[in-house]
Amino acid sequence: MNSEQLLQADYDYVWHPYSAIESEQPIFPVASAEGVRLTLADGRELIDGMASWWCVLHGYNHPEMNRALEDQIKQMSHVMFGGLTHAPAVTLAKRLVEITPEPLQKVFFSDSGSISVEVAMKMAMQYWHAKGQPEKQRFLAFRSGYHGDTFQAMSVCDPVNGMHSLFSGVLAQQHFVDSPACRFGEPCSDQDIQQFEQKLAAEQGNVAAVILEPIVQNAGGMRFYSADYLRRVRQLCDQYDVLLILDEIATGFGRTGRLFGCEHANISPDIMCVGKALTGGYMTLAATLTTRQVSETICNGEPGVFMHGPTFMANPLACAAALASIRLLTESPWQQRVEHIEQRLRQGLEPCRQLSQVADVRVLGAIGVVELVEPVDMKTVQSQFVEQGVWIRPFGKLIYLMPPFVMDDADLQRLTDAIYSVVQGL
Repeated sequence: MNSEQLLQADYDYVWHPYSAIESEQPIFPVASAEGVRLTLADGRELIDGMASWWCVLHGYNHPEMNRALEDQIKQMSHVMFGGLTHAPAVTLAKRLVEITPEPLQKVFFSDSGSISVEVAMKMAMQYWHAKGQPEKQRFLAFRSGYHGDTFQAMSVCDPVNGMHSLFSGVLAQQHFVDSPACRFGEPCSDQDIQQFEQKLAAEQGNVAAVILEPIVQNAGGMRFYSADYLRRVRQLCDQYDVLLILDEIATGFGRTGRLFGCEHANISPDIMCVGKALTGGYMTLAATLTTRQVSETICNGEPGVFMHGPTFMANPLACAAALASIRLLTESPWQQRVEHIEQRLRQGLEPCRQLSQVADVRVLGAIGVVELVEPVDMKTVQSQFVEQGVWIRPFGKLIYLMPPFVMDDADLQRLTDAIYSVVQGL
């Protein structure tokens, strides 16, 4: 199919995420991808400022990533994980335990980040059931949070202004507190944490776990909050005998400047979810890690097993991709790269702060955010960025960058210049 035929077939048969069937938002067919660039079917090249929804850490078509999948597919592309095991999954589980904070010791694989959150929530509920406290089955979450699109995950997303509010009548009813007001780099006062502590104290008898995104609330608003707040959340969960689930799906693997977001607060959760950048953007894979205490309690209770088992759990190709991606990351000077990206994003986005259309500019690690006063018009803004030769996908009032870690200064500059140019013309 040529470009026009492809677009027509897409229009006829494909339903894209967060879009209407006959959406007027433009669709751009991609012919290939290399490094940090997407090549469209019409030959135009775009610098990818999104790392394909934050997962392509090492760029596209990376030779070492390609080689890992080519080698694995010669052995086996897939085998069921019930009653069988294989080296890529075992090696990956061991590696994840090595690089995540202690005392996370057990790894449960799944297909996507949203499912890893479902798994985490089921673990928490089954844990308390095994301890003879089945009434502890609700969750405490932040407003403006986002944890995925499946039903349990939706129930802990923002209940009013989030993208899933229309399902509120059928979702499990959870507890919510305001997102932290203290910003990253600031201390957390008693007043800052007061609402959280009061809610946890009042509801501890029915709360299985607190679930939150550490340091960065991502799709819920790209907010960066105090590491001291996160540290105090951990202390309060211990005090009130509630598990802590950290959703590191977006923050994991170096995006915030630490390998995992919780390291900014020097804490560890009882359950951690990872995904997105886990495979360097090559395959869909996620994992839920937990402690021996949680896993052994579940397995010593009724029915004596954890009640979950995806068909493509621990897919060998995906595990091989994850091992290659983790190796590329940990054997590279990734901290210096992320620090450098942070500096360049600060410099490049700072001029936006002077524009009347802009409410705030904030940067942390390899995340740069321009928050507008009014929501963007996606029908026009998306095309304007493409005309500038960049791929940037805003949502709501937010125009943001999460580039691959291998992006050079010239391409970073083009991204930030494009944002300034487009926002200036709004």
